[in-house]
Amino acid sequence: MNKGDLINKVAEDANLTKAQATEALASVINCIGECLKDGDKVSLVGFGTFSTSDRAARTGRNPKTGEAIQISARTVVKFKPGKELVSSVN
Repeated sequence: MNKGDLINKVAEDANLTKAQATEALASVINCIGECLKDGDKVSLVGFGTFSTSDRAARTGRNPKTGEAIQISARTVVKFKPGKELVSSVN
């Protein structure tokens, strides 16, 4: 399923137009991104938790040449699925 498929499904299930579903999904994604950018966790009960983690700078290797390269520090997004999501898949 891609974003377009998700919008169609949300529009159908919630009895919304595709434009309204697109706006709602964009709002949810933007809100999650803004919260994560501020360093907060986003917990959706039954679905999971989005959080951030700092990854330290490190030395890596270019696989083509074997040359050592410096990989800069960055913040990464993590997702931990909730129990209900895990159980619905299994």
